[in-house]
Amino acid sequence: MGKPSGFLEFQRETPQRRDVSTRLQDYREVYQPFPELKLLEQGARCMDCGVPFCHTGCPLGNIIPDWNDLVYRNNWKEAIRRLHATNNFPEFTGRLCPAPCEEACVLGINAPPVTIKNIEHSIIEKAFAEGWVVPEPPASRSGKKVAVIGSGPAGLAAAQQLNRAGHWVTVYERADRIGGLLRYGIPEFKMEKQVLERRLKIMEAEGIVFRPGVNVGQDITAEQLRRDYDVVLLTLGATIPRDLPVPGRELAGVHFAMDYLPLQNRKCEGDQVPETGFISAQGKHVVIIGGGDTGADCLGTAHRQGAENVVQLELLPKPPGGRDETMPWPYWPTVLRTSSAHEEGGDRDWSVGTKKFTGTNGKVDTLHAVRLEWAFEGGRPVMKEIPGSDFTIKADLVLLAMGFVGPQKAGLVEQLGCELDPRGNVKADDDYMTSVPGVFAAGDTRRGQSLIVWAIWEGREAAVGVDKFLMGASELPSNPQLLGRDVRAGV
Repeated sequence: MGKPSGFLEFQRETPQRRDVSTRLQDYREVYQPFPELKLLEQGARCMDCGVPFCHTGCPLGNIIPDWNDLVYRNNWKEAIRRLHATNNFPEFTGRLCPAPCEEACVLGINAPPVTIKNIEHSIIEKAFAEGWVVPEPPASRSGKKVAVIGSGPAGLAAAQQLNRAGHWVTVYERADRIGGLLRYGIPEFKMEKQVLERRLKIMEAEGIVFRPGVNVGQDITAEQLRRDYDVVLLTLGATIPRDLPVPGRELAGVHFAMDYLPLQNRKCEGDQVPETGFISAQGKHVVIIGGGDTGADCLGTAHRQGAENVVQLELLPKPPGGRDETMPWPYWPTVLRTSSAHEEGGDRDWSVGTKKFTGTNGKVDTLHAVRLEWAFEGGRPVMKEIPGSDFTIKADLVLLAMGFVGPQKAGLVEQLGCELDPRGNVKADDDYMTSVPGVFAAGDTRRGQSLIVWAIWEGREAAVGVDKFLMGASELPSNPQLLGRDVRAGV
């Protein structure tokens, strides 16, 4: 490494967030620019650790020590080349990934880990600013045509890789704009959409065709798709939300998070969203059920819309503040995490079960809940209600952010006749081909709800499988040793 003693000389530093009172007035990203000199120091903290566990912490297998060292040496152009070698979209992951690589950092055993995510973000932003990120169309074309259904990170990664292999790629998206959850699920304050747009322009210049506003399986049948393309790749996401079947669920004012978040994103895009159909938290008592990233996205959006107050409920117990004996390094630890949205206000409560909703004139106004206790029986966690712990919360707006249960089957998946796995995801082999020859699946469609880094990795690996199917062999880069790894373990 360029600075063997760097981890002893420099402390971990990360970008400052904009003042809460200021950022609540807009939907711009919350982080302030980070001084370049400080960034070089952070790169110097990367140790000559011998076995870089950050590689296995990162689903993409990013060559993290290399580009940390290159940043320290001020060799940014080579750093972006190394970064792009394994990650198609570091501008997305540098903003949205929870950074399992940092949890696996060797320095993190007994000190704050290297700021890998911030360095990654800074490399790609400097590369764009310097004009180093340019279209790279293939030198020749294979004549083969591939349809990618779904334009989230898995679909976009697969499309770019397959285009680089020389195939003609068309990406279909049922929404009116390309991007999937990157477009309408991620709030602007986490990733401004100009970040997505600049990458899409590059991909278009490389020869990829985008067709938004097409619901494949309805506007185009599976039969038409198979006739017009040599391969179909399903990257539909896991879009079926987990519901909460309790009394009062039908009351007005109880919504899925993904019915709520896209509407504000559309407003931020400049769309005219009718007030009658717009879900707003302004002046309301908001309850968010679900303590994950989607719940935090709802929290930050509700703050900006002017909610009277916000409560976020989680079924599980409050996590510890740091690793304990059940979470040894380098595994992903289940610890208390505080996002920028939590810094902005609202209350969080754990071990809470929702019993029912009640309201007046068909509109919700109260959530009825009970305290829970958790115990292990037969080695498995068991949830029990605490007698006499019932309580109520005023709720004019309830947002269900409890995750997703799998991809949509009605329409295209059913028409294709793809076999499903026991969890209801589209089943695919090690080359990502489904039970239907010539039809492939990747991302959340294949593995279920997961992280953006897993989606990009799956898209890249699926592209290798598709290329092999079309050409008999593939020269696309592959990292197959990660196949089957459990994202919950973080390694």
